[in-house]
Amino acid sequence: MSEYGTQFLPRTGPGPSVVVAGGGTAGHIEPALALADAVKRLRPDATVTALGTEKGLDTRLIPARGYPLELIPPVPLPRRPTTDLLRLPGKVRGAVARVREVLTKVEADVVVGFGGFVALPAYLGARGRVPIVVHEANARAGLANKVGARFAAAVVAAVPGSGLPDAQVLGIPLRHAVTTLDRAGLRPEARRRFGLPPTGPVLLVFGGSQGARTLNSAVAQALPGLLHEGIGVLHAHGPTGQAAPPQPGYVPLPYIDDMHLAYAAADAVLCRAGAMTVAEVSAVGLPAVYVPLPHGNGEQALNAEPVVRAGGGVLVPDAELTGDRVLAELVPWFRERNRLAVMGAAARASGHADADERLAQVVFGVLGR
Repeated sequence: MSEYGTQFLPRTGPGPSVVVAGGGTAGHIEPALALADAVKRLRPDATVTALGTEKGLDTRLIPARGYPLELIPPVPLPRRPTTDLLRLPGKVRGAVARVREVLTKVEADVVVGFGGFVALPAYLGARGRVPIVVHEANARAGLANKVGARFAAAVVAAVPGSGLPDAQVLGIPLRHAVTTLDRAGLRPEARRRFGLPPTGPVLLVFGGSQGARTLNSAVAQALPGLLHEGIGVLHAHGPTGQAAPPQPGYVPLPYIDDMHLAYAAADAVLCRAGAMTVAEVSAVGLPAVYVPLPHGNGEQALNAEPVVRAGGGVLVPDAELTGDRVLAELVPWFRERNRLAVMGAAARASGHADADERLAQVVFGVLGR
């Protein structure tokens, strides 16, 4: 067993051996695991192995979902071609060699990559050995997927205009617990779980796993007005984020583990516009005020644009989000319950709730079985 290896789990049947490469952040890991679940649902005889590193969330999220994790050396990847690329060859060679070792061991039939610093070694290690399927979640493709798409058997994107040629637009694979969520049926349980009022509207606020200072500040300013309107607030402020003191109708939490219950408890959302966030919020039919992170290459605003165009939400620039703006955008929604329903239906219609199984079918199509 290699320095980076895990105990080898032999194949359990004649089905395909699928290797997924989506390590690092939840935005890469969750779509990979959603695909893994769909593959196993459609082909119980299949074997799925995940590639990852000791950095990031790989070692926590992947084994918890029941999939074997094979570790490779981490290869930090610049977002754009820069002089940092000159430092990569040595690290890439070691990671590629480890990928090839894993592919041989698990008798891989296909590699499915989701971008990030795990995907690039996976693509290079699989090239010429097994077919590759590339999935791009963001509105603008990153460097790893740009490289992998050049020799992939199939290229899939979440939204149009990713920059990957001939990409089939399927959406982002999401957890089955999200895509099959019965919000109305789970609402009483969800409200009890978080200590929210059993009746009346609820706003869900979250800024990703680390929270978001702008959202936290704006919610604190808007809170008296929201509570005055009878609007409950479930606020995931991040492990180091500041929140207002708990009070009737306001529930602050550092992190929400059971996001499907949070969605069931809510009537609308105030959130960032990461690809996974937009996909999940629209899939469950919640209208949202999206506040794109003002960094990177502007992809967060692009992620939310299809939902906004469909009428399922609005975009507010980070610099413009204040307590007054929160009230101006959201209070009219809650005063007109019909409006929430119409916007929620538009959000759901703009999404791709079946992306997990459609991507699985692309993978099976590449394999011809």
